[in-house]
Amino acid sequence: MGAARTLRVGRRGVEIHRPEKVLFPADGGGGSGDGGGQGQGGGKEYTKGDLVAYYRAVAPFMLPHLRGRPLMLERHPDGLGGPTFMQKNTPDHYPDWIERVEVAKEGGTVVHAVCDDTATLVYLADQACVTLHRWLSRTGRIDRPDRMVLDLDPAEDDFGQVRRAARDVKELLDELGLPSAPMTTGSKGLHVVVPVNGHDDFDAVRDVAREIAEELVRAHPERLTTAVRKKDRGGRLYLDIQRNAYAQTAVVPFTVRARPGAPVATPITWEQLDDPAVDARRWTIEDAVDQARTDPWAGVMRRARALGPARRRLGTLRG
Repeated sequence: MGAARTLRVGRRGVEIHRPEKVLFPADGGGGSGDGGGQGQGGGKEYTKGDLVAYYRAVAPFMLPHLRGRPLMLERHPDGLGGPTFMQKNTPDHYPDWIERVEVAKEGGTVVHAVCDDTATLVYLADQACVTLHRWLSRTGRIDRPDRMVLDLDPAEDDFGQVRRAARDVKELLDELGLPSAPMTTGSKGLHVVVPVNGHDDFDAVRDVAREIAEELVRAHPERLTTAVRKKDRGGRLYLDIQRNAYAQTAVVPFTVRARPGAPVATPITWEQLDDPAVDARRWTIEDAVDQARTDPWAGVMRRARALGPARRRLGTLRG
């Protein structure tokens, strides 16, 4: 392997080690997960240097979704074929210029990394952090989420099922007066992200998410379910609301997934959902920056809403 090189990123010099290390083998390399999927870039080999270059390029679009949020880091030091490390605590050897936040957990605390700038994002890529998972709250109000996430998880690798369910979700959210934005996961499904005003705690937000999911299941029992156990789903799409809890995380918009072809969790417009060429792995590190430049969520995240009115409308729907 070649020598390390120093990359100038803003005011920082970030050392990149073994940039030629293959993280995504052309043959898939034993990628983990639920169906794999080649995505648009399937069959191509990508190195750590490619990962670093992607995160550096996408940083202006990704950082607004990262700043101030504790992270869980999904690291693959030996690539897709090697072990996976889900890292919460920040090692002592990380540079002191990387932001950290200490948060309470049962029986103690955890010191999470926080990615507030491009240099941090590049450093994490050098640590073979392929996927970044974020909290739905920020460090200043750690117990008050400003995002609600509905995770649409199909029974099979069938994006048609996801597309139909997503339209159902949007229709209900529109009726409740809640703005929403869709994001492909880079795996099988779709996240629908709802900006909320941060006045409610995690329990309250999760309760509203559960009520939304239950109303959707009531309206479409043959297609949708909230059953946690796979054996109870019967081929229906699972509406997962479990990410809406303290210390739980969701994949960050524009993060790379540990799948063959390096697919990317990519924000899209609701109109793009109608494009038959769009599926959960449509974008990869080859072209996700092009999608980012179109600003698919165009101000949606600035339209945060209180959940009280939506909850009252839900009560009316249930009669």
